[in-house]
Amino acid sequence: MHGYLSNKESFSYQIEYFSRFFRVIAIDITSFGDSKKLPFAYSLDDYALDIKKVIKTLNLTSYHLLAHSFGGRIALKLASENIGVNKLVLTGSAGLKPKRSFKYYFKVYLYKIIKRFLSSEVKSKFGSSEYRSLSGYDKESYYKIVNEYLDGYLNKIENNTLIVFGGNDLETPPYMAKKLNKGIKNSSLYFIKGAGHFCFLEKPVEFNLIVNEFLRG
Repeated sequence: MHGYLSNKESFSYQIEYFSRFFRVIAIDITSFGDSKKLPFAYSLDDYALDIKKVIKTLNLTSYHLLAHSFGGRIALKLASENIGVNKLVLTGSAGLKPKRSFKYYFKVYLYKIIKRFLSSEVKSKFGSSEYRSLSGYDKESYYKIVNEYLDGYLNKIENNTLIVFGGNDLETPPYMAKKLNKGIKNSSLYFIKGAGHFCFLEKPVEFNLIVNEFLRG
């Protein structure tokens, strides 16, 4: 499962490689790639429900799950519910509460105070680049997603889990990988040196080998 504003083609190297050993199912998550647009402002549970429908339609009773970034948020939900997930691979997985500086909280507090006096044009310049690129239900959904933290789900996950992060990941920094590793009891952690948030694209050979060893080991 791919990251936010991405699609299944982001895993093209993995689809080609792992098809030698497994039946590979790559999904365009709702509102991305070739999938349908959001019918309303989805929460993370709504995205997870759509994936459950795919699982049921394909009659998957046991499967490995590989997820990146936003897809990792959904994967954490699915694995915590123990609905057929066998081994779990998380790469650049989002969903944990980030470390925030005093400066960050001050900016948020200041914005809440002054936003009533700002024009719509000025307000549109606040927020992340992802958030500013969205509109309608996607924008509402994004707000719901990023404000749901999944730290409390980690101790519910019993799957053998491999956590693979880029050592230079700025979107989901290494401390998040270590937090996942500490919270998921049957997990192991691997950093790909010199790679960022899309380590599976930047260094596909190393990524594929370490994941294949884990899945087939």
